[in-house]
Amino acid sequence: MASLFTLVLGGVRSGKSAFAEGLAGKDNRPVLYLATGLAVDEEMEERIRRHQESRPAHWTTIEEPLDLAGSLTTGPLVGVEGPVLIDSLDVWLANMMFEQKYSDTEELENSVLWHINGMLKAIDQATAEFTLVSSEVGLSMVPMELMGRRFQDLLGMVNQRVAAKADRVYTVMAGIPVQIKGPQSQGSIEN
Repeated sequence: MASLFTLVLGGVRSGKSAFAEGLAGKDNRPVLYLATGLAVDEEMEERIRRHQESRPAHWTTIEEPLDLAGSLTTGPLVGVEGPVLIDSLDVWLANMMFEQKYSDTEELENSVLWHINGMLKAIDQATAEFTLVSSEVGLSMVPMELMGRRFQDLLGMVNQRVAAKADRVYTVMAGIPVQIKGPQSQGSIEN
């Protein structure tokens, strides 16, 4: 079982990634950073570059846009003992939706939940400390486009499933983290 499993939720540019990085890298520990971003255009390339440059040099980054469970069970993260940071579940879901764009709603939902359940099983069987990042979509309006509604619904299901298994859950708003599940942590992380 993971020694500690934390989920950090927040809106876009809320400070959730910086907070999660502070949790995972406390005491200047080396972190295995599982990045889900895909450079699909110039803006995303720049975003990824900025994220990479902001990480400490002693962290190891593994790019994995789709197969989170595989990275934890057969990939480079097998047997890792230290902290693992997965950023982010919402970008991973967008990648999955793009990959399966012709799937019907039920097929896509089943695929997403199958992958998430596999990831959660791998986390449960690991001994590493995990911190996962995801956007909270439940506070925004319902999108007018079908894909936006599908994304919002699926991410809501993913976040609920992951939060149910997590030891601690934080939400970050305007750079301020608030713990909403689990035992209170010792000390605070300032970002």
